[in-house]
Amino acid sequence: MALQEQLEKAREAVPRSITFLQEVGVELRKVHWPTRKETTAATVVVLAITIVVAVYLGLVDLVVTQLVHMILNR
Repeated sequence: MALQEQLEKAREAVPRSITFLQEVGVELRKVHWPTRKETTAATVVVLAITIVVAVYLGLVDLVVTQLVHMILNR
């Protein structure tokens, strides 16, 4: 009986998979795909923020390192 149930589940998988892929296609048509201009603008913003945060963290690290050296070298 278990083998027969597995075969039935396998037969049901194909139509369900086809339905799933059709629904994926419908949803992908609803997606707002950004234009090249929007993508470029978003990339520039991400890079700028990344650079600002990196510089900030680098300066904080430098200051903390100097403070630790001053405290330990007393």
